[in-house]
Amino acid sequence: MKKSVVALVLIAALVLAGAAGVVALVIAGDGSGPSAGDGATQQRHTPRPPGEGKSLQKIYDQKVGWRACGKNQCGTLVVPIDYEAPEDGTIQIALERHRATGKKIGSLVVNPGGPGAPGTETVRDAESYFAAELLKSFDIVGFDPRGTGASAPVDCLDDADLDAQIAADPDPDTPQEVAEGERYSEEFWQGCQQRSGKVAAHVSTVEAARDMDVLRQALGEDKLDYLGFSYGTRLGATYAELYPEKVGRMVLDGAIDPSLSSRDGALSQAAGFETALRSYLAACVKAGDCFLGNNVEEGLARIKGLLEDIDAKPLETADPEGRKLTSGLAFYGLITPLYNEGNWPILDEALRKGLAGDGSVLLYLADFYGSREDGRYTDNSLEAISVINCLDDPWAVTADEVPENFADFEKASPTFGRLFAWGLTACADIPFTATDSPDLEIDGSGAPPILVIGTTRDPATPYEEAVALANQLETGLLLTRDGDGHTGYNKGNKCVDDVVHRYLVDGVVPQDGKRC
Repeated sequence: MKKSVVALVLIAALVLAGAAGVVALVIAGDGSGPSAGDGATQQRHTPRPPGEGKSLQKIYDQKVGWRACGKNQCGTLVVPIDYEAPEDGTIQIALERHRATGKKIGSLVVNPGGPGAPGTETVRDAESYFAAELLKSFDIVGFDPRGTGASAPVDCLDDADLDAQIAADPDPDTPQEVAEGERYSEEFWQGCQQRSGKVAAHVSTVEAARDMDVLRQALGEDKLDYLGFSYGTRLGATYAELYPEKVGRMVLDGAIDPSLSSRDGALSQAAGFETALRSYLAACVKAGDCFLGNNVEEGLARIKGLLEDIDAKPLETADPEGRKLTSGLAFYGLITPLYNEGNWPILDEALRKGLAGDGSVLLYLADFYGSREDGRYTDNSLEAISVINCLDDPWAVTADEVPENFADFEKASPTFGRLFAWGLTACADIPFTATDSPDLEIDGSGAPPILVIGTTRDPATPYEEAVALANQLETGLLLTRDGDGHTGYNKGNKCVDDVVHRYLVDGVVPQDGKRC
């Protein structure tokens, strides 16, 4: 099975689930709104944008020294580790640029989501992600956000320990498994502190948004034209809050509601994956002779039964390292194809083999999700997502408090609810706090029109969150894609693509509330 078959899954929010420490569920872009359950009243304020003082003048005056790298150009951007103390040192942000194939109208900065996904890889495969209209008119510029990819990547575990945490039971049923999850969490955060130093405390979304403004200036652009997917919508909305006067044409696709608490964000995403799984099963039943059952409920029961069987006895696989498919790996293998309707046939194959006792395809999908190839992880996305999200909002519950949340989460998702509930423990042991990640109330006041795209059966960023973000942004315009899978642009819906192209290329402000 070639990796290219599921390449578009990369435009995705990452979701990490389970009790195995940090690779315990930290949803992508779960919002850093008021923390749920702590009863505290949090002060909201907008920080002073940097760049005005002399200490950052050199940072803002830099130009990117582009060099050839394959068919594109690569470069680096120097930014402070800590914008609040720029004298404390700098890091380098990795960049990649795909030059406009026609008459260039500007630079389009893109972010694929995560948090943790490296944006340079998106540009490396630009023809897969962006239609000819954008490639013709813009230099497509991707960057690895701080702490990810090749931009001072945070490192918390070696590959063997990361393997163990991902494979652990995401829904522990014994005191021993709960204790194991707590131990994994402690090991993860201790590892981050020991292996990443002070960088780990400076990879928040606000700091990444500040980096984007330095990038805008280094590209020679007065305004930032931006296309962000999934978590990239939160990053873009944060930029619009910090620098509304610098926003150009901005599209936020697969939008996240930044006002949600961590708990409510997790509930939203649990419901989203349940909706997506039901849609997959409905299509199977409609096609006739569905191998999972005669109706959606039968299919859900069979899949849930498979997960329970794997929890009791991991499946054998054809993996050359001899790895078995555990319940943790099975979860990732199951959700990965839900990100893109075109990958449903792969899920068919994975489940058929799994029900027959062979976990090979589900393991392949889990490895794809985690960027694991040939026995190693090719990026640090599984570590970065946890650190970024927990810096943005360190709220968590203890293991003893998790069962109190089961009823709400099982109501939102009978299939995945308990796994997401255990994910509420993910940030419990974080040993550092962000110095530049205030609790923003995002409305983008003063920004020009911002296009927000939501897909009705999006698993990772449910449609309701796009509606909420469009309403929260003073100039937000909602575009609805009626369909399956994560994000809406370049997914075969000509109506959506035409709106995006006319807005980004021609500057035609779309109608608010349009449905495609």
